[in-house]
Amino acid sequence: MDRQDPSSSTFEQFYRCYPVAFLDKPHLEKGNKVIMPPSALERLASLHIDYPMLFELHNPSIERVTHCGVLEFVAEEGLIYLPYWMMENLLLQEGDLVQLRNASLEKGTYVKLQPHSTDFLDVSNPKAILETSLRNYSCLTTGDTILVAYNDKKYYINIVETKPSAAVSVVETDCEVDFAPPLDYKEPEKPAPPSKANNAPPEGSSRRLDGKQLAELAESTTSSVVKQPQREGKENSNDSKSSLASASVQQSGKLIFGANQKRPRERDETTNIPAKKRSQEPEKGEQEPKFHAFTGKKYTLKD
Repeated sequence: MDRQDPSSSTFEQFYRCYPVAFLDKPHLEKGNKVIMPPSALERLASLHIDYPMLFELHNPSIERVTHCGVLEFVAEEGLIYLPYWMMENLLLQEGDLVQLRNASLEKGTYVKLQPHSTDFLDVSNPKAILETSLRNYSCLTTGDTILVAYNDKKYYINIVETKPSAAVSVVETDCEVDFAPPLDYKEPEKPAPPSKANNAPPEGSSRRLDGKQLAELAESTTSSVVKQPQREGKENSNDSKSSLASASVQQSGKLIFGANQKRPRERDETTNIPAKKRSQEPEKGEQEPKFHAFTGKKYTLKD
């Protein structure tokens, strides 16, 4: 269907599209170059257009756009043959109308790709495979899904980003390639942190050598002080105060070795003299032994 304005310097045509498999040229599925009719070549030759020839393909029914190059001009008049994956991108069926116009694209400097499957990353050299496959592509368009064939297997790859524009030429250009995680990639699950036992002491708490926490020791010491019967006399009062002071020191979080071994001195119930001291006193009628100096023999060293 020819809608070309003879006075225009822009090539613009509507064609009925069909897959390249109809021409028995399945190898054309490995790129984005189309087959156009001979009349298109005649018209393009009369225009001052840039080489290599690049075109914009537009599905007017859903406003889908992609870009392509051209390989041959051997199609029947009014027809154009496309790689089937391009028809899928444009949501075209066999015999649908597609609009084609010439385009001038900047050389690409950066492309970000996203494989559909992690299988593509398992091949021996993905970078070399891409370099070989992209030789069959004249241009790349952001949002497209291209086909890369390797070892009788098809890999679909999304064009996530292109620079310096949304569509770039990849003919005779050095282009930086980056990869996004594949669509089916899953982050490895992180192991759950080990749960702390209910009886584990809080972090930073002090412990005694017997395994008891210092807070337990303070509680037991305080309770023992409270339950201890009050004794009469000034000395008993001083002992209680010292016990309470010891308990308060333990509650401060310090570790005190041997604190539970201290006990009030044993005292004789009949007298206020400690039992040990009283046992050393002489009985009545006995005289306390007096201090005697050393009275051994005297020796001198003579030559």
